[in-house]
Amino acid sequence: MADREIDEDSPIFAIAVAAELSNMHPQTLRQYDRLGLVVPARTQGGSRRYSSRHVQQLREVARLSSEGMSLPAIARLLTLEQQVHDLSRRVSELERQLIAERESRPGARVFAAGATGSVVTLRHGARVRRATDIVLWRPRDAHGD
Repeated sequence: MADREIDEDSPIFAIAVAAELSNMHPQTLRQYDRLGLVVPARTQGGSRRYSSRHVQQLREVARLSSEGMSLPAIARLLTLEQQVHDLSRRVSELERQLIAERESRPGARVFAAGATGSVVTLRHGARVRRATDIVLWRPRDAHGD
C-alpha cells in the first residue's frame, strides 16, 4: 500500500474523537466553537468535523489556558497563526506557479527601462548598454519659474 500523508486540514474527526484526541470534554469543544476559538467544518447534516489541525489548536488552547492566558488573547493568537498558515500556503502555491512558468518558458525574458522610460524586453543573457548621458535636474521654485 502506498504511504500517503493525510491533509492536516481535512475534516475527518467527529466531535467525540476530536475531544478524546485533545483530552477535552466534547462540551468544551462545543463551547470553543460557539466562542469562535476553534471552529470545525460541518457536514450537510450539521455535525461538527474536526481536522488534525483543529486537534492541534485545541491542545494549544488547553495549554495556553492552563498557563493563564485569557480566551480572547488565545483567540487572537489563533487568528494570527491561521493568517501565517494561509500566507505560507499562498507563498508555496505562488512558488509552484513560478517554477512552472519558468519551466514552460525556456530562455526567460528580462526587462529593462528604455531611454524614454518604456519597458524593453531582453533575451536572457543579453547585456544592456549603459547610457552615459548626464541629465541636469533643477527644482522649480514655489512660483513655477
